Amino acid sequence: MARPSKPLISRKNAAEAALEVIDEHGLEELSLALVAKKLGVRPPSLYHHFKDKSELLQEVARIMLLKMPAASATDRSFEEEIIARCVATRQTLLQHPNAAPLILRYFPRHLLLAAYDRAAFEEPYPTPIQMTVIDAIEKYTYGAALFEASARSRGIPPMPRVDDGKYPSLAKAIADNPFNDEQLFVESLRLFLIGVRERVATDTIGCPLN
Repeated sequence: MARPSKPLISRKNAAEAALEVIDEHGLEELSLALVAKKLGVRPPSLYHHFKDKSELLQEVARIMLLKMPAASATDRSFEEEIIARCVATRQTLLQHPNAAPLILRYFPRHLLLAAYDRAAFEEPYPTPIQMTVIDAIEKYTYGAALFEASARSRGIPPMPRVDDGKYPSLAKAIADNPFNDEQLFVESLRLFLIGVRERVATDTIGCPLN
């Protein structure tokens, strides 16, 4: 039998098949047998591309990150541009709630270091505060997305019902909140970035707060 002119599978399509399996069955149910079945090959074929299941999962995490939007040329301020990217990142992870926890296992900064270099290059802030901003935005964006993804995958609301008799202050805050989940995410980021601008304006960057 003649050998196929092109390989039946690649790292990319194997990882995409694994992501589909996770979307359908959950992260804990992922197996090389299910991935191979989806690709129409035998499980040993996957070992030509991945030494083990962990390496396959790392590639799944990487392709999820690559689905996130690249920088775009706009006339928006840096703050509004970064908020737009963070919203798109959140939306991408929420499309795959079962796979989202992989971001905690395979850190984005380990997989796509060049993107972090680009983020530092684009920041308009003094270098002593750049890592503060990168770290805060990264952890808030991924943390918020993972919190909601976990709720979705388990079929529970991010915020439980609140008894206004037992918890009147919290119930009042919830009732008066004008934002949906995504808008709340945006406003929280915007408040943080306003604070960064004000801190830069005080010219105390690099001086630890007492």
